[in-house]
Amino acid sequence: MKSFIHIVFATALSLLFAMQAMAAEKVNINTADAAALDRVLIGVGPAKAAAIIEYRKTNGPFKSAEELAMVKGIGLSTIEQNRDRIELRTGTTPASKPAAAASTPAKPVARR
Repeated sequence: MKSFIHIVFATALSLLFAMQAMAAEKVNINTADAAALDRVLIGVGPAKAAAIIEYRKTNGPFKSAEELAMVKGIGLSTIEQNRDRIELRTGTTPASKPAAAASTPAKPVARR
């Protein structure tokens, strides 16, 4: 019985850590809309989210998370609280074809 309780406890603890790791949703500050910024970033409400978008429109994409501090109302402590939630991609990477499919031409079908 004691080993069963240990197994249940260990499983529950493992699930808790896994859920915690997955809990931090990320947001791309260069492409996200105000609703996503408001939802994901801690300490950022609708007004600050709108300010982030306005700054981005005026100055172009953010090059670093620290650049968010240039937005009125956002300080370094807000950036630190959200460091694991912030993404900085500026564009999308086109999907590439598998190497074998891209380099091998189709073979003609022989007819009889």
